[in-house]
Amino acid sequence: MNFLEQMKKRYTVKKYNPQGKISAEQITELKEILNLSPSSINSQPWNFIFINNPEIREQLAEVSYFNKEKVLESSHVIVFQVMKNPEEFEKQIEENLPEGSVNYYRTMVKPNGEAAIRSWMGHQVYLSLGVLLSACAAMGIDSTPMEGIEADKYDAILKNNSYETLFAVAIGERADSDSNHPATTPKRRLKSEKVILES
Repeated sequence: MNFLEQMKKRYTVKKYNPQGKISAEQITELKEILNLSPSSINSQPWNFIFINNPEIREQLAEVSYFNKEKVLESSHVIVFQVMKNPEEFEKQIEENLPEGSVNYYRTMVKPNGEAAIRSWMGHQVYLSLGVLLSACAAMGIDSTPMEGIEADKYDAILKNNSYETLFAVAIGERADSDSNHPATTPKRRLKSEKVILES
């Protein structure tokens, strides 16, 4: 099946099969894929936390609003976090990136102020979300991106002090009874000519 057909079949899963576990090999592959995600100037202001520990999963489920069952029943939950402190971020890129990249940050991003810096860093993390969802589709793994979580409470549970949570993704195997499956609830997209333009 080509990638277009795989993307036609992907959808946001609402109910998972608790017995549908992703193999360790696939998890290793997803970790490597996420580590290859693109970011502006190769900035990589992120952490990706793979959650499989039942106790932590239960704690996160309680602060995940209507996503509670997905957190509990999926194979894994991946939490996407961004660096909190722009000064720590600048130190990281100074240590890891070429001078031209650091100068781009200092002249094009930093002068816009802390709010703009934090927004820019968050945008990089969202790029990695697209990579993950596409990879899951290609690998036949079901997925659910979740912004409907209490991010500050995720942070308190995970204690990854230099980073803060933006969103999470549940991955696993959909339940046969999932009402959001396209066979039950057809995918709805705007007509391509409305959103795909040429000039």
